[in-house]
Amino acid sequence: MDIIHLLPDSVANQIAAGEVIQRPASCLKELVENSLDAGASRIQVIVRDAGRTLLQVIDDGSGMSETDVRMAFERHATSKINTAQDLFALRTMGFRGEALASICAVAQVEVQSRREEDEMGTLLHISASKVESQEPCQCPVGTSIKVKNLFYNVPVRRKFLKTDQTELRNLLTEFYHIVLVYPKVQFTFVHNDEIVLELPVGTEKQRIEAVFGKGSKTFTGQFVDIRTETEIISIHGFIGKPEAAGKNTQQYFFVNGRYMRHPYFHKAVMTAYSGMLAADDNPSYFIYFDIAPEFIDVNIHPTKTEIKFQDEQMIFQILLATVRESLGKFNIAPPLDFNRDGEKEMPIEALMESANHSPHVVIDPNYNPFRSTATNYHTPSPKGWEQLYTPTSEIKRSLVPQEDENPALFDLSVSDLRPYSYGDKYLLLPSNQGLLFIHRHRAHVCLLFTQFMAQITTERGASQQLLFPEVIDVSPDDVVLVESIKDDLQALGFDIEQFSKNSYTISGIPAMLDTQAAITALNNIIHTVRETGLSAKERWKNQIALSLAKDAAVQSGKKISDDEAQELVRALFDLPQYIFTPDGKKVISILSDEELQSRFGIGR
Repeated sequence: MDIIHLLPDSVANQIAAGEVIQRPASCLKELVENSLDAGASRIQVIVRDAGRTLLQVIDDGSGMSETDVRMAFERHATSKINTAQDLFALRTMGFRGEALASICAVAQVEVQSRREEDEMGTLLHISASKVESQEPCQCPVGTSIKVKNLFYNVPVRRKFLKTDQTELRNLLTEFYHIVLVYPKVQFTFVHNDEIVLELPVGTEKQRIEAVFGKGSKTFTGQFVDIRTETEIISIHGFIGKPEAAGKNTQQYFFVNGRYMRHPYFHKAVMTAYSGMLAADDNPSYFIYFDIAPEFIDVNIHPTKTEIKFQDEQMIFQILLATVRESLGKFNIAPPLDFNRDGEKEMPIEALMESANHSPHVVIDPNYNPFRSTATNYHTPSPKGWEQLYTPTSEIKRSLVPQEDENPALFDLSVSDLRPYSYGDKYLLLPSNQGLLFIHRHRAHVCLLFTQFMAQITTERGASQQLLFPEVIDVSPDDVVLVESIKDDLQALGFDIEQFSKNSYTISGIPAMLDTQAAITALNNIIHTVRETGLSAKERWKNQIALSLAKDAAVQSGKKISDDEAQELVRALFDLPQYIFTPDGKKVISILSDEELQSRFGIGR
């Protein structure tokens, strides 16, 4: 008996949907890209319940005939390519012919479409790949596709969808990938009958400002233009100034009108910024590539965000040089003399005249190399010259952390908890095993981290009310994020309420923070949760507590009293873990009695 058989189309479509349509954001991407390929100038996205209940895309594109409406939902049905060779000349967003068939396999779909030359449009209903009805209808030119009850017939997939806040953020992220590269198209995004984004036609810079500017109109003022034209590739876009770099950055690559991820090209950008950025800071950038389609391969993954270039090393060098040149031209990097229009050139005759002189030697007959008082030839000794004669073993001991520096290996009992301040960073504390060096700021971070974690867990954070509430602006996708973590923020002591569509008022802050530090800490919290993801709740709770602890801890340069220092050390030693901070930085180092004696030559 034969055991191999063809799967029914409905089953094959559901299998394909597992890779193509992973969540509502995947569905939005495919539908909007089809609208762009249809030549739409206005696209409206309407979402309800983060796409679970409804995801509708309306465009004013070319529309479809009665036959095309029906054929569009067949597997591998497409108007973009005819032969395999067409894959290497793609200028459209879609080409596989899988998206619509995959969508209708896992949802209830309603389509209305009309061409300009047709008097009547077509209304089509499909559920789980089965056509339920098709009839003429009155509708405007263009196409409207409603995707209802996504994954209604695949309960396992529906169960794995995240919260509405998470899925809405994913929808907006995918929406950004498209709108940022099509500024000549008008976009509107509506969620639960509320307009989240309304983007008019404009330039690329205006579109970036509209999406990320938060209403301040200064976001793109932190950027400089980049542009280069070569036989291989054209590159243009915007890169952030180093002083505007930080943790909350936006980094986008686009190629031929398509968003892409490319870690190798990201490395080229970061290499160009080498030496200009503080530790852990990253620049924002929006970089657009235009390259002949035959030099790239987008047919690697159904999401089409992983793109292979024929000569990545060459493009790496071009991108690196382009970014460096722009940083130099705008005097952000050390000047590289790209523009020399206003400089005075030395006449060639003067150069030739100076070149004709014969070389000659100047001799000082009074020079005596053994006379130390010869002031004209005396070279002062360099500072720290004694270190040149320090034994190599001692140098290694002072630079490389030794295993016996871990105080956990020692009996840290001390006769008297009275630390001494050393400079503005350290506390010194004698012990039975040697002299303890305590990093004051890191010690305070350990202590506050434990307290903030307890507040998040018990939801009993102390709050101080502000006389004048502060207002913080956030991007549309961050609004969703803030709403998701609002209860945890209130547990820490933040009294925060939504003020407008893209802003919040802060009426209260954690008792241990001052106002400015609290605003900075809140921005860091939003960035941390965005980077770690809402699903990694325990991880970002730890990151929130650590971020708050760093902002609230006593900073270097601030003096503290002897009583405060004593209380800090006492509380530190009561912690179960005080050797390292939660992010792995050393808090305590010990100078043992043996090492101290060896430095004085005792016992040799």
